[in-house]
Amino acid sequence: MESEQRAIMHVDMDAFYAAIEQRDNPELKGKPVIVGGSIESRGVVSTASYEARKYGVHSAMPMTEAHRRCPHGVYLPVDMQKYRRVSRQIMEIFHRFTPEVEAISLDEAFLDVTGSRKLFGTAEEIGREIKRLIQQEVQLTASVGLSYNKFLAKLASDMDKPDGFYQIRPEELESKVWPLPIRRMMGVGSKTAQMLEKMGVTTIGQLAGMNTGLLEHLLGKQGIMMHEVANGIDNRPVEPVRESKSVGRETTFPQDISEQYLLETILFTLTDDVCHTLRSSNLKGKTVSIKIRYPDFHSITRAVTLEQYTSSFEPVFAAVQQLMQHNYKDGTAVRLIGVSVSNLKKDDQIVEQQDLFQDDTLQKKQNALNSVMDSINGKYGGDTVRRARKLTGWDKNGELS
Repeated sequence: MESEQRAIMHVDMDAFYAAIEQRDNPELKGKPVIVGGSIESRGVVSTASYEARKYGVHSAMPMTEAHRRCPHGVYLPVDMQKYRRVSRQIMEIFHRFTPEVEAISLDEAFLDVTGSRKLFGTAEEIGREIKRLIQQEVQLTASVGLSYNKFLAKLASDMDKPDGFYQIRPEELESKVWPLPIRRMMGVGSKTAQMLEKMGVTTIGQLAGMNTGLLEHLLGKQGIMMHEVANGIDNRPVEPVRESKSVGRETTFPQDISEQYLLETILFTLTDDVCHTLRSSNLKGKTVSIKIRYPDFHSITRAVTLEQYTSSFEPVFAAVQQLMQHNYKDGTAVRLIGVSVSNLKKDDQIVEQQDLFQDDTLQKKQNALNSVMDSINGKYGGDTVRRARKLTGWDKNGELS
């Protein structure tokens, strides 16, 4: 890669949760491992090992469907505390080579190693060394994509999985990228793909050659962005998180989800994990936000501010329910969904005015439950006990029935 070109890397851990479980229990190696919620609580798959993927099991799939496709699989609960510990080890390896690390989730990140080449060699040498260190120190495999922008780096990491390394150079755009299906393009959701395919546009190269005026007419500014990316133009910087001003969890689905009950179940789990993180950090927050990203990559973020600072699940999830009721239409396809709590303060910084007429019995019970759950999960693992949930749908008043 030429010295004047940016060197952007996308590192994606292979079947992260399942791989950790296989690493920690050698008896699981070679077996189809599915990590996620329980069938009884209408849970969804968080991660499926590559052995399970051969049966068509993938993340965000209902556990009932996963069990139908792979009845002999090994089904395990999510142990988020353990996965976070491993993620921190991996992120520490990244920071040995560059401070420009943009963590997308626990198991993937963008790295800008443009300025690191003077110290550590070529970008390819850096990428292969990162893979080696992850294997040596964490006993896991990663797939690395390398290119001159974020879109192509992400695309590259998907081209050689698992345990792969793939590079897309500027002069290789036409040979490596343009023949790919249009559905591999950033910003092309199912409906957009169907519309383009009806026009005979089935590859990224065909999109790259389309008239920009027509694309803008059909898709607005999104069409212009798609045309630029198809032609290898993506100037988005790698954006490290300098300071944590919120606690959040989000998940990107490999296939768009439009089933409301699946989104409810995922939101329940995300909220529970966010609140556990707040309590573990002795933090409370007052602003609850949801993030929804649609197949065309258009995202919305909506927030509500609570009356009091909290780290309890119940008021946070009630706010999440309210936000979803007002901002999500049942049946709408969703690519990503997330929950976050901001406007944070340490417990010892909060002075709440006590309502003399308020019965705080329920709050005391909730605090006691949180304390017991945190204690058990801290001692025996992050997912030893979880809240039971029975979710069937939002009623007209915005409540879960």
